[in-house]
Parts: sequence; C-alpha cells; structure tokens
Amino acid sequence: MRVLFIGDIFSKPGLKVVQQFVPKHRDSYDFIIANGENAAGGFGLTRRHFKQLTDLGVDVVTMGNHTWDRDDVTSIVEETPRLIRPLNYPPGTPGLGAASFEAHNGERITVAQALGQVYMNAVDCPFRALDTVANELPKGETLVVDFHAEATSEKKSMGYHLRGRATAVIGTHTHVQTADAAISQGTATITDVGMTGVQDSAIGMDHRAVHQRFVTKMPIRFKPAEQEGTLCAVVIETENGRATSIERIQWRAGEDD
Repeated sequence: MRVLFIGDIFSKPGLKVVQQFVPKHRDSYDFIIANGENAAGGFGLTRRHFKQLTDLGVDVVTMGNHTWDRDDVTSIVEETPRLIRPLNYPPGTPGLGAASFEAHNGERITVAQALGQVYMNAVDCPFRALDTVANELPKGETLVVDFHAEATSEKKSMGYHLRGRATAVIGTHTHVQTADAAISQGTATITDVGMTGVQDSAIGMDHRAVHQRFVTKMPIRFKPAEQEGTLCAVVIETENGRATSIERIQWRAGEDD
C-alpha cells in the first residue's frame, strides 16, 4: 500500500497547493491523509474546508490542538469518521480519535491521532491512549498515527513506544519538515512532516506582525502569509502492516509539469 500523509494545511495558500497536487497525483496513492487543523485561516477547520479536501480525494482529515476553534467541527465529527480528532481527549468528547477504513487497493488501514503533553494544553496520556489502538489492531493491518506534539523528544519517544506495532508515527504541529525520516522494526517515523503553506513565513503567519511582536512585545494581531504555498508530505509504502519505505516530499505547483 502507498499512503500519502500531507502535513498541516495552513490557510488559503495551503489549501490551494493541495488543490493543485492531489487531483494530479491521486491515482499514485492507495490512501491519503491530511492534517487540516489550520485550514481555516490558521485556526481550525470549517465544514466548507472539510468538504473541499474530501471532494479532492483526501480520505481522512486529522486535527490537533485547534480542533474546536470552529463551531462546525462538533457536528462533523459526529457525522463521519473521516474527520479524526485527538484520541486522548477526556471520555465523552464528541467524535473519534481512531477509525479503520478500506483503502483503494482493498486493504484495511487504521488512522489515529493523539496530542502531546509537553508545552501543550492538558490532555490524557497519549502513550496509554495509543496503546488501546495498537494492542487491538488486527494482525497485518496498517496503522498510521498522527502525533500532534511540540517537543521533539516526546515525538521520538512515541515512535520508540509504538515501534513494531504501528506502521507509521508521523509528527505534526511544529510546521517545519525534519530530516530524520527512518524505519525501525517496520515502523516509519518522522519528527515533523512539515507545513503545507507558505514556507517564507513564521510557521504560516506573515513575518512582519510576528517579527514586530518579538521586537516590541506588543500584542499585535497575526495574519496568514499570502504567497505561493508548498506541499509538505511523506509517502509511506507498506507490506502486511509494516513500513518498507518513507519518502519526504516538498512540492510547488509546476514542478512536475
């Protein structure tokens, strides 16, 4: 199976480059996952953005610490398993933190997401939460985990924790693609898949306001950068639920014309 995981889609430039990439390459992948928690101007996801992504051919959208920033989300996660919120929210939270799907090649794939605890808002333990998914996974089924966390050490530790049990542990949230993609015991890992949006920015926001706040310490309002976006992603190839390769992608419109 070939799985494409698209990193945090940030505002209009991120959505635009996904709209350019996915229709051209959809048939190259058996399953597409995209983190969409920053699609709505950098904060959350609306029903319109979710529909745009799924209409393009994205199979599952994952969220993160901005899950509840938009009112639409509660109703969407109650309607469909294709929008995955963090697994380690308290019991009774609407929606699913993990769900199983049939990929386009007929194989089964489970997608799960958890939030980190270091430098993040308080949540339940992500390690124990993901144990419940990994330990109940049918033998040979692919498991892709979106670990939405701040600390590199916590992301590395999650990859180690799920080594040999998950097919891939993909780091999101910090918006800068890292060069540490690796495979150990059939588990592909990367600390951060990167941001799908404007790379010449302060992790998606226009440099000027962010820089001014750092320099002046004044509460200046941020706004998303508006230049051409870059798609950051990884491609994971699997066999019997184990990763056989992981490849990083950074793509801009026109690069393969």
